[in-house]
Amino acid sequence: MSTKEDQTEGERLAELAKRRGFFFGSNGAYGGVAGFYTFGPQGAALKSNIEAAWRERFTVREGNYEIEAPTIMPEPVFEASGHLDGFDDMLVECPDCGTAHRADHLIEDATDVEDAESAPIEEVEDLIIEHNLVCPQCQATLGGEPVDSFNLMFETNIGPGSASSGYLRPETAQGIFVEFPQIKQYARNTLPFGVTQIGRAYRNEISPRKRIVRTREFTQAELEQFIDPERDEPALDEVADITVTLYSARQQQADDGDYIETTVGEAVESGLIGDGWIGYFIGIAQEWYETIGVDTDRFRFRQHLSGERAHYATDCWDAESEVDGDWIEIAGFAYRGEYDLSKHAEYGDDEFSIFQEYEESKTVERAVVDPDMSVLGPKFGSQAGEIKTALETLAERNPDAFSEETVDVSVDGEIMTVDVEETNFHIESKTVNGEHITPHVIEPSFGIDRTVYTLLAHGYREDTVDNETRTYLSLSTKVAPTDVGVFPLISNVEQLVEQAKDIVSELRAAGLSVVADDSGSIGRRYRRQDEIGTPFCITVDRDGIEGTDPDTVTIRQRDTGRQVRAPIAVVTELIQSVQSDEIIFDNLTDAYDAVEWANKSE
Repeated sequence: MSTKEDQTEGERLAELAKRRGFFFGSNGAYGGVAGFYTFGPQGAALKSNIEAAWRERFTVREGNYEIEAPTIMPEPVFEASGHLDGFDDMLVECPDCGTAHRADHLIEDATDVEDAESAPIEEVEDLIIEHNLVCPQCQATLGGEPVDSFNLMFETNIGPGSASSGYLRPETAQGIFVEFPQIKQYARNTLPFGVTQIGRAYRNEISPRKRIVRTREFTQAELEQFIDPERDEPALDEVADITVTLYSARQQQADDGDYIETTVGEAVESGLIGDGWIGYFIGIAQEWYETIGVDTDRFRFRQHLSGERAHYATDCWDAESEVDGDWIEIAGFAYRGEYDLSKHAEYGDDEFSIFQEYEESKTVERAVVDPDMSVLGPKFGSQAGEIKTALETLAERNPDAFSEETVDVSVDGEIMTVDVEETNFHIESKTVNGEHITPHVIEPSFGIDRTVYTLLAHGYREDTVDNETRTYLSLSTKVAPTDVGVFPLISNVEQLVEQAKDIVSELRAAGLSVVADDSGSIGRRYRRQDEIGTPFCITVDRDGIEGTDPDTVTIRQRDTGRQVRAPIAVVTELIQSVQSDEIIFDNLTDAYDAVEWANKSE
C-alpha cells in the first residue's frame, strides 16, 4: 500500500475526492461503468458555484441570452452539423484480450509525439509499429492491427420503434445554432448578440481516463457570439492590458519554442492572436480563471496546430491547466465563421440569416429571371416549379451562367437545359435598404468538470499544525462548496449549542452555505472543514458567552489559521464583506482582537 508521499497528484485528488464527497465512480453497487462519475455533496456544490460564477461573468455581465435546449436531438441536426461523418476518434483493438484503445492516446502516453490526434490514420498505424506499442491491459503487441474511425455519439430512438433516430448531443452548441431563427427575434434581429448554455453533453469515449478529465458524460458552458464580421468589433480596450501566457503554434513547432508572456492588446495587434474577438474572450477568461482560483503559474493558452483545427475554424486556442504533470484542455476559443448557420440553413427549413439595414439606401444592380411558365409548364411538366426556383437561385449566385443560348440547372440530381430566352433573364436596378447576412460565430466553450478538477488540484495544500500534517483546499470564496463552519466549542453545554444554532440560522437566512459540527475536538472539526475548502469557521466558546467579551465568537480563516473575536451581531456582515472582497480578512485585526491560533479545549 502506497503512502501519501508516494502518491501522484492525481491519486491524492482521487482519494480526497472520494473520502470528502467531491466525486467518485458511479454505479459502484453494480461494478461501475468507466467514464461516469457522481459528484458528491461537496463536488456538486463546488460545480454549481463554478457554473454560477461562469453565468455571472459570461451571461449576465456580457448582456447575453441564456437558453436550455434538449440533450437529445434528431439525426438530421447532426447530419447538418457534420457530427455523423466527422466526429470520430481513432480506435485500435487488442488482438488477444479485445480491449479497445484510443490509438492517439497510446502513442502520446508512450512516446514523445505530442499531437498524434492530428495525424492521419496511416501515420498512426506506422507509429504504433515503429514504437512497438503494446496493449496496456495484457501487453499483447498492437503493431499491425488496423486503426479505425469510431464515432463518439450515443445513438437512441425517439419514440417507439426505430422510425426516428436521435443522438445524445456531443456538445451544447448545436442546441443554440438550431434555435437561432427563434432566438434572433428576442435579440430584435440586431447584431451582435450572444447566447449561452450550461448543460450536459455525451461522448462515447473509447478509453475514458484521468478521472473526471475524460468522461462519457460531462457539463459544458458555452457561449456563441453572433457577429457581422464587417461591422462588429469587440470592446478590446477592456481587456487589452490583461497579461496572458501564450503557446503559439509556431513556438510549439520550433526546436527551442517557449511561452510568450504578453498582453491581450499586444497579442492582437501583432497578429499573434489572429482575431480581436478571440482576444477579447481570452482576456475575459484569464481574469475569470484567476478569480475562481486557478493557479496562473500552471495555466496557459495554447494555439491549435493546423492539423488540430476543425476545417471551419480560422483560429482556435485552448485554455490549458497543468495537473499531475500533464496539460489538460479546460476551455476552447474558436472562430467558427458562418459554417454552422450556413449548414443548418442548407439542411433545415427556416431562416438562419439576419437582415441588416444600411445606414443609407443603395442602388444596386441585380440579375433576375422571370421564366415564362406557359412555356416551362408544358415543356417540363411537374418539374417546372422546381426549375423556376433553381433558375432564380442560379441568377443570384452566377449571372454569367446565362451568357449562352441555354442554361443548365440541376433538379433532383437531373440536369435540365432551358433556353435563356425562356428565362427572361435581365439585369435590373433596385434601391435596397439592407441585406440578409449569415452571422459569423465566435465560440468560447468551457469544460466545467475539468475546471472542478483543476481547482481541486491547484487548491490542494499541506502544512504542519501542532506537529501534525494538515491538508486543506485553498479554494476561492467565490466557489468553495461550503461558506462557513459553525461549532460550539463544547457540545454538551446547552448555552453554546443554542447560540451556535442561532448563528447557523442567521447565516443560512442570508444565503450562505453553512455546516454545523459538534463532533470531536475543535481541532478535528477545523481539519474537516479545511479539507473541503471551507473559508471560515466560527466557534462559540464560553469567553463569548459569559466572559469579558459577551456576545462574541471567534472567526477563523482557513489558509492562515488566523482568528479574530468579533460581535455576533456583525458576523454575517463580516463574512459577506470578506467574500465579496470589500475587505480582506487580515484587516479585521485592525477592528477586532486577534486570537492566538491554538487547538483550544476545555
